Amino acid sequence: MHNPFPGMNPYLEQPGLWTQVHNRLIVAIADEITPQVAPNYRVSIEERVYTTTEAVALVGIADVLVAQRTDQELHPASTAQLTQPRRVRVPLPAEVTERFLEVRLVQTNAVVCVIEVLSPKNKQSGDGRNAYAAKRQKILGSATHLIEIDLLRGGSAMPIATSTRKPYSILISRSGDRPDAALYEFDLPEPIPSFPVPLQPGEPEPVVILQRIVDEIYTRARFDLAIDYRQPLKPITAEEAAWVASIVQGVEV
Repeated sequence: MHNPFPGMNPYLEQPGLWTQVHNRLIVAIADEITPQVAPNYRVSIEERVYTTTEAVALVGIADVLVAQRTDQELHPASTAQLTQPRRVRVPLPAEVTERFLEVRLVQTNAVVCVIEVLSPKNKQSGDGRNAYAAKRQKILGSATHLIEIDLLRGGSAMPIATSTRKPYSILISRSGDRPDAALYEFDLPEPIPSFPVPLQPGEPEPVVILQRIVDEIYTRARFDLAIDYRQPLKPITAEEAAWVASIVQGVEV
């Protein structure tokens, strides 16, 4: 089945699916760029790893046994009754891996351009955003170009000097133009823009046709089998909801 939306499919953003979408996007973008820049450049898939915390259920035999034991069993000489505790969750450390792309010069292995596809953790306050923000600032203070692709409606956009006007964006920050940068903004009814990948000055720049890539991975991965188009989207306005309904009404579920 083909992507029913003319641009970004907002149902791909659901938490249980986005990791797969993200990983496929990274590989597909690398495959799109590599033939256009070889043999002078290569595109490598890199990983950023950080530790965060998440709430998980405390499930274990010891807990059950303690809950079932009476006060008399614990303290035979006591006649007082134990207060029944409330079951809660505690934050446990979890290792998170986020993939991104680096365009490197073959001759020197120098990183010329970094390409990031934002994840939900990058757009929410916490360890994920902090880890990415630190790396982002390092790149912006270097001679490396940055491409930042935001295909997520939820969360807070990464900061730029001018406020964004549309939910989706592609930021092209060329090292020689900073603090100025190019921002492609788009909304649900609009197709995803194609964008250039800056290299060294004076060199031809490869173009990434992102709409085609999104459509192709949707079809190849059969993401339609993982999506229930009957479910409402959030956050979304009444006008957007009506438009989405008109798009998905003919989709088989």
